[in-house]
Amino acid sequence: MLAPDRKVKICGVNSPAAFDAVVEAGADYLGFVFFPRSPRYVTPGEAAALAARQAGGPRRVGLFVNPGLDEIDEILQQVPLDVLQVYAPAEAIAALRNRFGRPVWRALGIATPADFPVPKEVADGYVVEAKPPPGATRPGGNAVLADWHLLSTWRAQKFWLLAGGLTPDNVAAALAQTNAPGADVSSGVESAPGEKSPELIRRFVAAVRG
Repeated sequence: MLAPDRKVKICGVNSPAAFDAVVEAGADYLGFVFFPRSPRYVTPGEAAALAARQAGGPRRVGLFVNPGLDEIDEILQQVPLDVLQVYAPAEAIAALRNRFGRPVWRALGIATPADFPVPKEVADGYVVEAKPPPGATRPGGNAVLADWHLLSTWRAQKFWLLAGGLTPDNVAAALAQTNAPGADVSSGVESAPGEKSPELIRRFVAAVRG
């Protein structure tokens, strides 16, 4: 079954080859990681150079971990981000939306129904994944599968993307079970940590769209 309305985000883009593959595959969103502990980290200058490779195309998403307002402001002066994706408490979202006038997605680690966001949250959307495993040095991007059955019980009131452990081989099943409107992938389209595979990117986008 074709699902052309499903959205696709390729996160952790950090090379010209990866950027070009995301554009050519027709993904909806392209993510830059501004968290130094990640193998997909890019500096603001590197992200700016990549973003300039093509006008238009996938919307640019910046990923931040508990960012300060000045940190984001400095990056926005160099990189034309369309969306801010943050690992941050729910109460921090309003300040980010008010300061920068861009949609803000909150990254959510879900393990139990108590982890689902309350309806009154002001986030514009969510990226939903499993909680990080013990000893993880990053809050996300750990290639751990979310609980698809649990997520199938969630009646989300806002846009969200399923993330965590997705690959070209399992994403169609994941979306069918969770009824997520789209998918976000990083390590699942890499040949090695931080090294995107153009072929896997193409396969992933095709799998999401059916």
